[in-house]
Amino acid sequence: MDEFFLPVQIEPLEEGGYLATSDDLPGLVAQGRTVAETIEIAQDVARKLVESYIEHGDRLPAKIRAALKRSARKSTIKIPIGLSPAAA
Repeated sequence: MDEFFLPVQIEPLEEGGYLATSDDLPGLVAQGRTVAETIEIAQDVARKLVESYIEHGDRLPAKIRAALKRSARKSTIKIPIGLSPAAA
């Protein structure tokens, strides 16, 4: 599974809740009661939008194509490993 980071704008709504949109993925609109819920819904909507582009043979937005190319590269990251004092 490819994974990439998508910039989204989250703003509070006057009537309560939050709205998420993205300049990089037109059509992404997600609304939730909390910021966390809004992000979760935005992730699902974004995934479905990208899958729809691919399924219908439509060209992905340029920034999404670039992000997918970057995500396909080999990555090296550092992860924290906790050891008990007895193991050290």
